[in-house]
Amino acid sequence: MFALVIVALALSLTMAGAWLVQRRTGQSGWIDTIWSIASGAAGAALALANIDVENPARAILVALLALAWGLRLGLYIGLRTWGHGEDPRYADLARQWGATFPARLFWFLQIQAVCAFVLAACVYAAARNPAPFPGVGDALGLLVFVAAIAGETIADRQLAAFRANPANKGRVCDVGLWGWSRHPNYFFEWLTWIAFALIALNPFGAWPWGFVALLGPLQMYWLLAHASGVPPLEAHMLKSRGAAFADYQARVSVFFPAPPRKVGIDTRSPAP
Repeated sequence: MFALVIVALALSLTMAGAWLVQRRTGQSGWIDTIWSIASGAAGAALALANIDVENPARAILVALLALAWGLRLGLYIGLRTWGHGEDPRYADLARQWGATFPARLFWFLQIQAVCAFVLAACVYAAARNPAPFPGVGDALGLLVFVAAIAGETIADRQLAAFRANPANKGRVCDVGLWGWSRHPNYFFEWLTWIAFALIALNPFGAWPWGFVALLGPLQMYWLLAHASGVPPLEAHMLKSRGAAFADYQARVSVFFPAPPRKVGIDTRSPAP
């Protein structure tokens, strides 16, 4: 319990620091960089707290997975932020909130600290599963985790390659995974937390706290598909790409990958 309190306080202070970084740099991308790395580190810290558990090998495995997730996502966002302008989602919030933006952003980031704590608790639940190690859940969880990281990496590279081609300026990326989901990076991000839930759940009912890990994918789905992910990003894309993006919306699944529907015009044509 003491470790949980310390991690909660650390996350709150970390996001307060992220607020200061944003105010000094004017780039909100650093917020997501800090949040990602801090969330992974918090999960790893809880996994390794009091390591003399029944299955220390599982605790170490889960800690490594949490760190790998946080560092990969944090470094990716950090590299994307470096030398670029403001994140359009936060820019929209600044326009909506006006003069109250600094104060409201501070409390918004404290909510993000709570979300990070929920994820860290999911990692903790996975690490403390008393079932014999290794088990079926561990194997499935590791397999899903690797697939999720690989899928997100592929999606990021496909988008980067599309944007790097001057011929694609003003066009909507619908190549590769982006032709099956409008947000494949978000989908694989959500899938990562399915992996921790698989490791945490005990099929024999000996670890009821394992069900806490279900909060991870539930929270991430809500955040990505209905809150801070898809809605503001798609609103921005509709403004910048117009009819081309609207047609892309009509053809391609918003979150879960599915075969594209054959309707509308070619989304890759330049937006008006």
